[in-house]
Amino acid sequence: MARVTPDQIRQMKARGERIPMLTAYDYPTAQILDAAGVPMMLVGDTLGMVVLGYDSTLPVTVDDIIRHTQAVVRGSKRALIVADLPFGSFQVSPEETMRHAVRIMKEAAPQAMKLEGGVRSAPGVRMLVEAGIPVMGHVGLTPQSVNVFGGFKVQGKTEAAARALLDDVAALEEAGVFAIVLELVPAELSKLITERTAVPTIGIGAGPHCDGEVQVIHDILGLYPDFTPRHTKRYAELGNALRDAATTYVSEVRERTFPTQAQSAAIDAAVIEALRKDPKR
Repeated sequence: MARVTPDQIRQMKARGERIPMLTAYDYPTAQILDAAGVPMMLVGDTLGMVVLGYDSTLPVTVDDIIRHTQAVVRGSKRALIVADLPFGSFQVSPEETMRHAVRIMKEAAPQAMKLEGGVRSAPGVRMLVEAGIPVMGHVGLTPQSVNVFGGFKVQGKTEAAARALLDDVAALEEAGVFAIVLELVPAELSKLITERTAVPTIGIGAGPHCDGEVQVIHDILGLYPDFTPRHTKRYAELGNALRDAATTYVSEVRERTFPTQAQSAAIDAAVIEALRKDPKR
């Protein structure tokens, strides 16, 4: 089965077909999402927060991205796998961007890379695209710049900020990206951007007018029951289900009701009898 390609993602926009995307960080999740027909999966640096327990995405390393991308690629057959370039891997120079992207592509075999930033990141994007590496852009709230933004806040709300965002999108389109993530952008601004660009827009907290949507898998599954981002809809409550299952397991082990004979292997009674008759062992 052939994987979805960046060109097919572009064609989805041309046909007016919505583009679903979800994050994945491990083999079993990738298998399930692939079977569900998710056309694109993102191995995002959000793994730092939802998998590794950091307060931000900043500590995530290239090695982290490689290890998790390898698992997702192994677990999928059809989806286009996009791997994030983490903080520090592309900000220094286009040459550094190329070096890290090539390493991830060679060692983890995703089909595309994603990196944050618009005008400032365009030279690196262009170098990757010219080298044959498909690139997804990411503008609006870029989590790696959370310290500059002063938190996870909606971007592009003033005229100046909106114009800067339009410039970022134009720079990325000119540099050759096949899609652009719009994160925490006002809905009407996202609509304007989507109408103006030939590049598919993938929203997250950017309203209903983008060409597609990406969500963090842990958020839509309720794996953190006490936290739900405003832009997320819960499609399951797996956090509560997991806690209930673990609580029941603990009780059954303590009460000696699990495991039972049904979960046990048998041995010939004669073997046990012979062992019991041998006092030395």
